[in-house]
Amino acid sequence: MTLPNARRALLSVSDKTGIVELARELRQLGFELISTGGTARALAAAGIPATEVAEETGFPEIMDGRVKTLHPRIHGALLGRGGQDDQIMREHGIRPIDLLVVNLYPFAETQSIENIDVGGPAMLRAAAKNHERVTVLVDPVDYPGVLAELRAGAVSGKTRRRLAAKTFAHTGQYDAMVSAWLRKQAQDDAFPDALAAGFRRKQDLRYGENPHQAAAFYADPLATAPSVSTATQLQGKELSYNNIADADTAIECVRQFDAPTCVIVKHANPCGVATAAGTLEAYVRAYEADPTSAFGGIIAFNRPVDAKTAAAIVERQFVEVVAAPDYAPDALEAFGSKQNVRVLRTGPLDSNSPRMVEFKSVAGGLLAQGRDDGTIDASMLRTVTRRAPDAAELADLLFAWRVCKYVKSNAIVFAHDGRTIGIGPGQTSRVVSTRIAAMKAADVQLPVEGSVMASDAFFPFRDGLDAAATLGIRAVIQPGGSLRDAEVIAAADERDIAMVFTGMRHFRH
Repeated sequence: MTLPNARRALLSVSDKTGIVELARELRQLGFELISTGGTARALAAAGIPATEVAEETGFPEIMDGRVKTLHPRIHGALLGRGGQDDQIMREHGIRPIDLLVVNLYPFAETQSIENIDVGGPAMLRAAAKNHERVTVLVDPVDYPGVLAELRAGAVSGKTRRRLAAKTFAHTGQYDAMVSAWLRKQAQDDAFPDALAAGFRRKQDLRYGENPHQAAAFYADPLATAPSVSTATQLQGKELSYNNIADADTAIECVRQFDAPTCVIVKHANPCGVATAAGTLEAYVRAYEADPTSAFGGIIAFNRPVDAKTAAAIVERQFVEVVAAPDYAPDALEAFGSKQNVRVLRTGPLDSNSPRMVEFKSVAGGLLAQGRDDGTIDASMLRTVTRRAPDAAELADLLFAWRVCKYVKSNAIVFAHDGRTIGIGPGQTSRVVSTRIAAMKAADVQLPVEGSVMASDAFFPFRDGLDAAATLGIRAVIQPGGSLRDAEVIAAADERDIAMVFTGMRHFRH
């Protein structure tokens, strides 16, 4: 029986988690229920009476259900204001809807034009706008709290405002997803006039870079390529802000290599990188490039990890995070002996970074740029010195260049035989970075003489090249483009150093 003054709720959900339990308790609290499609069928199957929307509006669903809730009897019921719209609502036979429960078609999972919800967002926005009277729910996690308040008498204004804010964020994120997908379909790579951020909170973090900073991790719901945001955590404590940032660097660096490779990252910079025939040898060589810095680091592989490699890591060092495409069962057993180690499974990594936009916040604004997916192969190099690099030097130059891309500017990388032997990151002087790389090599007693050097940007003066020559560097890879390139080339020729230009810079700030 319809009660003229009964509270009413409209339920229309794609995610039906908890909807039957919610509906049953709403009925016990005296609510009349209105519902649509699959939700109405779910309620009927549970023996819960509900009025179909078509019966409420007096108009059938048309166009395969694309038009069903877009009707004045629905939107008037959501937008009507007590004491202001009473007369017109009576005139048109519109009864208020006090509670709206809607979540939207799963666009992120389907990415189909047919799953662009129209009626759902319209109802949500109407209810959220009129939150002084209407309670709106988009997330099953909020059902228990609202029911508790209803049992106590009424939903508070504070709760209604909080849920309205959550609703607008929900519809905004949904619209941003659709916008991003349509731009992708149109192959539109231009930066839009208005940037709609469609990120979804993946987890709250204990804190940010420092304990006094609050933080959360947001992920792109449309992202599917293997990355830190799509990785599955198999064991260990929750990832921290710094863990996530460093794991991103490690994963993106290691994916640049085709041969089995290990990358160890500490405080946003690679400290040891090596290729080898297998993961164990690659790890040992990377670790030995800088054991001190490897302590408490992030380790990434581009191949599945076996038990011997996992055991070597556990026995050899304290590690925060290990990331790899997959793990042998006995490798996971080995890591299980150190339950705090965070183990991430990325899925297969190829040498192509996922195309995406990077964001960096500044006071009062946001910087956006395409991810640095620039790559170089041997055919793109230009030899500028009298001596060209031999085959072994060329292989090491390309290796060092791939690593250099992920080292903070000014970046210098020394490498030999598919392994870093010294990395100089983040200095205001390229000469100082060169000295730090040499110091790192000396610390682990790896000879610089006969090695190669990569520089992420050109040498503005010959002093950096002279410093490298004094150390015994035999070949250099750098972008070129300095006003003093001729002086730098002359310095290399004086020391019989082979030098190649890439024509591509890799600043990383």
